[in-house]
Amino acid sequence: MSKTLRWGVLGTARIIRKTIPALQQTRNGEVIGIASRTEERAREYADKHGVPQAFSSYEALLASPDIDAVYISLPNALHREWVLKSLDAGKHVLCEKPLAMSAAEVEEITRKAEETGLRVLEGFMYRFHPRFEKLQELLASGAVGTLTFLHVGHTFDAGGDDNIRWYTGLGGGALFDAGGYCVNVSRMVTGQEPVHVAAFGNYRDASDTGRIDTSFAGMLRFPGSATALFDTGVNLERRNFLELTGTEGRLYLDNPFGLLEEDSVLEEHHFGQDSIHHRIKGGNHFVRMGEHFADSVLNGVPLRYNLADAANNARVLEALDSAARSQDGA
Repeated sequence: MSKTLRWGVLGTARIIRKTIPALQQTRNGEVIGIASRTEERAREYADKHGVPQAFSSYEALLASPDIDAVYISLPNALHREWVLKSLDAGKHVLCEKPLAMSAAEVEEITRKAEETGLRVLEGFMYRFHPRFEKLQELLASGAVGTLTFLHVGHTFDAGGDDNIRWYTGLGGGALFDAGGYCVNVSRMVTGQEPVHVAAFGNYRDASDTGRIDTSFAGMLRFPGSATALFDTGVNLERRNFLELTGTEGRLYLDNPFGLLEEDSVLEEHHFGQDSIHHRIKGGNHFVRMGEHFADSVLNGVPLRYNLADAANNARVLEALDSAARSQDGA
């Protein structure tokens, strides 16, 4: 294999406006090709982003010997299928979150990854930003004492009925979109898996069949004393924050999941004392994630987050979805 990881991109979702430039900026990777369901659309996006090869089908890209790894930006419900096909084609995989729609699907991917010896990473990019390295450093030093409450808000407006988030068949809904971040960050900062969940959702008829959650509130109870409260929605005003409260203080981070290439501030508060504002150097978390993944493929560096973590996140999302739907009286 070359000294750089040669990327192919499956899909032309809006997110690639951020991810393709980021992968092109990595010190150890280059974007070789992009695939769509039509050659015209693939060529349009390839030309727009300076990608040399355009493929008229996902299968054609996977068959290319010029591609080492794929970034999958397809709708949620298609992730399992194309992760497995990518592994069968001998490609390493970085997949947009959620990796799959259930823990059982993630475990199927895990078996295939182990069988092929290929790398797979769930693309929760925010985890690679310097803000979270500092946040975890402060927590480990006891800055908040015993962590007691986590409060996470992540909402935005997805727009009209043609958005994939309104289709059950495409894995839409608030919980499996923005809510995945809320669950993931809660598990990450506690370093634990919840022992109890509670949830409520607001639902509407989906654009295809069934009912889909437009907004969602959940609670996760972790072993010991920590409880996470989160709310998320895809038809609401944009909000994005993380607050961690403990027996000795409180940490607050604005826009924890956003792309912040400029410097940002992590607030630390202690019982009426002067607040401490930790200035965090900006960074592109997509670039950092891409470089980490390429280091794993090219140099054998262990992935920071494994597939067991992805399966556990999926398991919590499933439990929350079940709990909320049992309360939906429509």
